[in-house]
Amino acid sequence: MLVVVGGHSRKIGKTSVAAGLIRKLRGHRWTAVKITQSGSHACAREAACGCEPAPGEPFALSEEYQPGPTDSGRFLAAGAERSFWLRTSAGELARAAGVLQKLLKQSENVIVESTSVVDLVEPDTFLMVLDFSCDDFKPASLRFLDRADAFVLLDRGINAPLWAEVARGSWDTKPQFLVKPPRYVTAPMAEFVRSRPPRASR
Repeated sequence: MLVVVGGHSRKIGKTSVAAGLIRKLRGHRWTAVKITQSGSHACAREAACGCEPAPGEPFALSEEYQPGPTDSGRFLAAGAERSFWLRTSAGELARAAGVLQKLLKQSENVIVESTSVVDLVEPDTFLMVLDFSCDDFKPASLRFLDRADAFVLLDRGINAPLWAEVARGSWDTKPQFLVKPPRYVTAPMAEFVRSRPPRASR
């Protein structure tokens, strides 16, 4: 099983959704992958974090071994068996396609936190996180809306999105799961992911 968790902006709870699914579906023995694209404000961290690949290198891949406060450490704390952090420069994710495919082949069940990765893989389930209280909607994320299998709507007390350029019909025609932080995953959402047939059989 390959599950991808994406979203329209940074810091809207994608890591919390992915970790929540790992916790709810712990028996799947997950391998988790966090993908960060640095530069052009793509990194989720405010200050320089050293996530850029080394000069001359197209990407960097590291494995997390201890549960902790980092995103990859949170995946382990939630119950993932292995957790990786893949970093590329903005717009260069395709150059890491080979190592990403190798990771997928090594594991029966993989959950990836990324939006743009769906350009490289065909997930069995692609969840898109939407936060109506966040007025930022990355232009690159618009083209992924119709590829989402379901949407995770964050309940922050706002019933209508602050962005105006995105048609509501883009998400109204597909399954939606309303979650209220700090609870990012509900039982129906976990069951939706668990029961999805492999994409190859659909």
